[in-house]
Parts: sequence; structure tokens; C-alpha cells
Amino acid sequence: MLKSRRRVIALAATVCAGAALVVVLLTGWASGGNTGVTDVAGSTSAVLYSAGHRPVAPDFTGTTLTGSRLAFSSYRGRVVVLNFWGSWCTPCREEAPALGTLARNFAGTDVRFVGVDIRDDPASAEGFMRTFRISYPSLNDPNDLVALDFSGTVPPASIPTTLVIDRSGRIAARIVGQASYSGLKALIKQVKAEQE
Repeated sequence: MLKSRRRVIALAATVCAGAALVVVLLTGWASGGNTGVTDVAGSTSAVLYSAGHRPVAPDFTGTTLTGSRLAFSSYRGRVVVLNFWGSWCTPCREEAPALGTLARNFAGTDVRFVGVDIRDDPASAEGFMRTFRISYPSLNDPNDLVALDFSGTVPPASIPTTLVIDRSGRIAARIVGQASYSGLKALIKQVKAEQE
């Protein structure tokens, strides 16, 4: 009985923390304005930022699920697809095959994929990556610190959120919610073609 009460309290605390993060992130997004933003294919869940209106991505660092240090600054000069996800998230599970396939298809180009695993335990996250054949690195972000780094720019308004960052380190596009293979591929190709 005591164990189940503790689980309920822990679950409630996690839900409250997640809700608080969403409020903070949405507040940051709302204050950023939307000048230079184009909805992609009429969808407000996917937006493209025009070249003069792209916020600079924060220079975050962290530890990957495999224990390596990763610094975003090492990706300058490349197009980066940054995906915020969690193994506990159903839409993340649904989009994972598309992300894994796209990462493999863009291998050998100047496009790099990086994940940010939110509020997760490493064992579950590693199982997720094995199941969906995700070979690109993912940061372990149990306290949402990397997500909070984005609160002043283009925050992940929900999980999953995917950002496409151009070669100069500016956020070129954002997809809130599940990314589709064709939609994300089109955004990547568009950003990749800009400075070639």
C-alpha cells in the first residue's frame, strides 16, 4: 500500500514538473514573436524561419547515453537535426523509425542528427535506441537542462519536438509533435540546399 502511494506521488510530481516545463517553454516561445515564420504546408505544427529571422541555437553541452561528452559547437558548419524525445512518449516511438531511416539516408553528407532524451532513465532510453535502430548520439537530459537552454529561442513546446539548425548555428525549422519522414526530409533538404 505504501509503495503504491509513493508511486502515485512520484508520478504526480513528474506530471507537474512536465507541465511546468511546458508552461516555461511556451512562455519563452510566445515572447519570441513569430516574424519571419512560415507554416509548412498550412500546418502550425511545422514552421520554417526565413534567413533573417532565425534565432541562434544555444551552445549546449551534455553527456550522451553512452557516457561521452557532446558539445553542440562541434557541429558548426553542418546542418543539425535535433530531436527532443523520451522512451515513455508514444509519438516519439511512432516517429523513431522515420528519424532512424533519415539519419542513415543522410549519412555521408554534412547533415548530423542528435537526440535529447528528456526525463528518462538510461536503460529505457538505450532500449528505445536499439529497438528503433537509432545510431546517432542522444544526450541524457533527465532534468530538462538542454530543453531549458532553448527557452529564450525556439523551445521544444512538447515532446517530441524536432529542430533543423542551419550551418551557421541558427534554428531554421521546428516540428512540434510527431515528425513524418517526408515532411522532415523536405525541411532538411531545403535547409541543406541554402548554403551549398
